[in-house]
Amino acid sequence: MGDEFLAEDSGLPKRSDSWLLKLKLSVLAVLATAVSAGVWLAYEIYLPHASFNGEKKVEIPAGFGSRKIGALLRDQGVIQSKWAFVTYATLKNQNSSLKPGSYVFSEDTQIVEILNNLVEGERYPNERFLTIPEGWNLRDIGFYLERNGIAQAEELWEIAGFPAADYKSARDLPRPKDFSEEFNFLKDKPVDVGLEGYLFPDTYRVFRDASVEDIVRKMLANFGRRIEADILQETKSREKTLFQVLIVASLVEEEVESDEDRATVAGILWKRLALGIPLQVDATLVYIKGESRAPLTNQDKLLPSPYNTYRYKGLPAGPIANPGLSAIRAALHPISSPYLYYLSPPNAKTIFSKTLEEHNQAKAKYLQ
Repeated sequence: MGDEFLAEDSGLPKRSDSWLLKLKLSVLAVLATAVSAGVWLAYEIYLPHASFNGEKKVEIPAGFGSRKIGALLRDQGVIQSKWAFVTYATLKNQNSSLKPGSYVFSEDTQIVEILNNLVEGERYPNERFLTIPEGWNLRDIGFYLERNGIAQAEELWEIAGFPAADYKSARDLPRPKDFSEEFNFLKDKPVDVGLEGYLFPDTYRVFRDASVEDIVRKMLANFGRRIEADILQETKSREKTLFQVLIVASLVEEEVESDEDRATVAGILWKRLALGIPLQVDATLVYIKGESRAPLTNQDKLLPSPYNTYRYKGLPAGPIANPGLSAIRAALHPISSPYLYYLSPPNAKTIFSKTLEEHNQAKAKYLQ
């Protein structure tokens, strides 16, 4: 009685009013949390969050539930949140309807579309997708086929050529298959050089039982379609062979990223060739060694390989990668400049130099 009287006299809320206020605050907090969760979920499922450009093929193994699939898609960079995928699949009551198989997702694919695709299943169950990025070489493609259980790397190399192989001295290696009767653009390629440079970077749809030779032939046919008539015509008008252009394009592909810098670097490479100066392209040493993480040494510059542009003048024996159209066009349309040297520091714009002294200063500044 006394407590109630004091509460009324002091103007303070009664106990029942205080309890009601706490309840309201709790309800508001729950509502705010629910709204925030709803906004977050909508953001995750209705907007794309891929961490790659273009397309990516993902193989969903049999027996994977929504949690494992969500984790796989997140790890592959297709989605940002595993739990957003799991939550949406649960809300749609489709956790148990997700089908295994090979799927291709683009950079703008949303979780809504991803779930629909997985429920619908593979559109082409008898086919698979192969994605070959620009700049991959025969070594990369061989290991890619091996990782995906398509073929052993050596199966590819026996047909398309072993990476950095010197067939003139390595008599025990099987020679690459000659496709020149099928594809005229191979006519100017030396017979003792493989198909490096001609396996056009793209996403391919092939039958699951396709042989390695079938896959190589499909890639060559695509190369023929993508290398338009104007490229071939302009190659002739510049008194170059397609093979030479592809070699320079492969060097440019591996050395520089921006289109403008690529054309300038191509100009430097052609100029050095004309002046009889060794190209000294680091990417050729990486290609010979077959490993990109180990730092290059002065000993590497002495490697006895026809691809070594430090030890030998002129172009390497063949392309060192499979370039895309951007690099090919840069090699075909080089930009003339006063430079003879360039440097491609990690995460920095290409540095151009006119003299060796300037080049050494740039190396001291940007490679330390």
